[in-house]
Amino acid sequence: MSPPPVPALEAERLRKEFGPLVAVADVTLAVAPGEIVGLVGPDGAGKTTTMRMLSGAMPPTSGTARVAGIDVVREVERARLGIGYMPQRFSLYPDLTVAENLRFSADIYGVPRRRQREQAARLLEFARLTPFVNRQAQHLSGGMRQKLMLAATLMHTPRVLLLDEPTTGVDPVSRREFWQILEGLLAEGVTVLVSTAYLDEAERCQRVALMAGGRLLQVDTPAAMRAGIRGGLVQVIVEPQREARRLLAALPGVLSVEAFGSRLHVWLQDPAHDQEPMVAALRQAGMQVAAVRPARASLEDVFVQAVAGREGGDG
Repeated sequence: MSPPPVPALEAERLRKEFGPLVAVADVTLAVAPGEIVGLVGPDGAGKTTTMRMLSGAMPPTSGTARVAGIDVVREVERARLGIGYMPQRFSLYPDLTVAENLRFSADIYGVPRRRQREQAARLLEFARLTPFVNRQAQHLSGGMRQKLMLAATLMHTPRVLLLDEPTTGVDPVSRREFWQILEGLLAEGVTVLVSTAYLDEAERCQRVALMAGGRLLQVDTPAAMRAGIRGGLVQVIVEPQREARRLLAALPGVLSVEAFGSRLHVWLQDPAHDQEPMVAALRQAGMQVAAVRPARASLEDVFVQAVAGREGGDG
């Protein structure tokens, strides 16, 4: 029997402390070659710190990180050759042109000039930036800047990409184009770990890692996460919503209540048993119940319940 493939990216009990603050607490994660994993969590969850440790940009307090079996802490320069790290903030030179930024990024990694020209031409076409090759980066739109950063990150042909919220603040069309580029890279066997604030983007990933308070709460496929959630979800349209939310949260059988626009998503321990008493309690309180219907759980619902469960466990 052949041995299992070496993970393309691996963290084992990765931890980062800033004085008394534990930013990342013993994160363990393995990403297979050619896999895309989404790292999802609120601001302050520890996503950026985790990315920086995996890339070799920040040493961990303890634990290990490996890229294709190479220790990122002990052999950081060697490991970086196989990593493409794209930080949250635009990190290229605004007064350089698109072509000059790509050339500069390639020079940092010692990419030969002939290969640079071939790679730049391919990536410019791939990212649809060829018409803007002589435009300064400061005159690009937000979406074009993100695509330029990705192209610069790929100039040394890394096999592992670490993308820290690459589409935050980007318009919907550019977000879609960015993900089309990622899907093309996956088809070439590139491994991707991407943090995102958009749960519709997380749905595109093969697996999702939910993170809060510096800890990984759950790692699984989106479908398995939705299937494994406790209880059942019903969607309630009721007025007044704020008072209804408070009332529902206090009812037996209600696991959680979250507002989604004009609707309340109510998690019931047993919908068949708990739904009728829930509606009766709302109407008895004089509230106008317009609709109650079953709803399909989204990753946002999964995340809300996972965080609620963690906070309940911490208490």
